[in-house]
Amino acid sequence: MVFPALTAFYGALLGIVFVALSLWVTVGRAKYRVHHGDGGQTLLRRQIRIHANFAEYVPLALLLIGLNEAGGADGGVVRTLLVALLAARVAHPFGMLAPEGSLRQYGLRAPAMLVTWTVILITAIMLLAR
Repeated sequence: MVFPALTAFYGALLGIVFVALSLWVTVGRAKYRVHHGDGGQTLLRRQIRIHANFAEYVPLALLLIGLNEAGGADGGVVRTLLVALLAARVAHPFGMLAPEGSLRQYGLRAPAMLVTWTVILITAIMLLAR
């Protein structure tokens, strides 16, 4: 098995994004003096969901991509999947913060989730096809 260097690099970048989101939620909690839950604060609720959504999807996506890379998948395909995942996860918060029903919400949030799901689906199929 080959060390998944591309996945490790992009995983590190995504780890930095995760810490930034974590700090953002922490600052929001301090601002509203909320230690548990969202205190009824709409913005804090969105921040928490953005952070949680990242935590729910990114680890599985990275695992599946890394397994494919370690198993000898084409480097170009692996890099494309990783760039798509990174771009989607950076765009997603901006869509989540957009006003309900706005062009920005539909232009960023939905595509970011579709890309994330597509990356997971493609990598899962790639592993099954091996």
